Amino acid sequence: MRSLTGFRSILRNKIKGYHKLAVLGFLLPGLSGVSLFVFLPFFDVVRRSFMTVAADKSAGLSNYKMVLSNQAFRLASTNTFRFVFICIPLLVGISLWIAYGLSRCRYMELLKSAYLLPLAIPTAAVVLVWKLLFHKQGMINACIEVLGGTGPDFMGTSLSFWVLVVSYLWKNLGYTVVLWLAGIFAIPEGIVEAARVDGAGEKAVFFRIILPNLKPTLYTITVLSFLNSFKVFREAYLVAGSYPQEDMYLLQHLFNNWFLNLDMDKMAAGAVLTGMVLFVFIFLLQIFWDRKEEWT
Repeated sequence: MRSLTGFRSILRNKIKGYHKLAVLGFLLPGLSGVSLFVFLPFFDVVRRSFMTVAADKSAGLSNYKMVLSNQAFRLASTNTFRFVFICIPLLVGISLWIAYGLSRCRYMELLKSAYLLPLAIPTAAVVLVWKLLFHKQGMINACIEVLGGTGPDFMGTSLSFWVLVVSYLWKNLGYTVVLWLAGIFAIPEGIVEAARVDGAGEKAVFFRIILPNLKPTLYTITVLSFLNSFKVFREAYLVAGSYPQEDMYLLQHLFNNWFLNLDMDKMAAGAVLTGMVLFVFIFLLQIFWDRKEEWT
């Protein structure tokens, strides 16, 4: 009897070992690709940030000092952070309001498909629309002149920043609404109905039932929106070129210009600094979320 029990335990241990090997076998192809195309290039960028391009010798922290004292880097960083901290709250708040309204709409499926339309439109086509609308002789200024006013120069003044904000919201609003809808429909209907039976109104149901259950969705949307805010460069570049009006001069413009000028040492140092900011933001957001879950 003891020998049979020992045989079973040995068999279980072998099966567990095979399971671990199977898991490793499934992870290995993806991990190899990420290591080859993400981790190794990033480590090479970190190495180059401490080297000189011409002599390929150690430069210490001189590249970082050069980047941090660069006026264009400061301007691009200020505009980028300003853009992020304005766009993300606007995107999260507006998309949640729309999603909650759509969740109670009879034709929700049709409207949800319409909100995904901006993702299907090529960036080049979107840029043509922005040019037609916001050019100095564009449609908006033409309408203002018809009404007897004088249209502003959207792309040549500080208004260019808000044009960029509008383009980001238009591009990313649809899929963010769909993410909110997925989170809302994942909430058990019985909880909401029980609250309404107990006399809770729409406001109480939203703030006491729906919103607390959307915390995981809110975290996902915040991270995705933060990362996508660094991809708005395509629209800005195609509309205004490498050197746009200074209010919409972003980090991506600066990196693009450094790349064209072959300033690889400065670009490597700037990329490392940007990567550190992204990592710290997501790390702190995760810590804040974990503590918030403990408090609730």
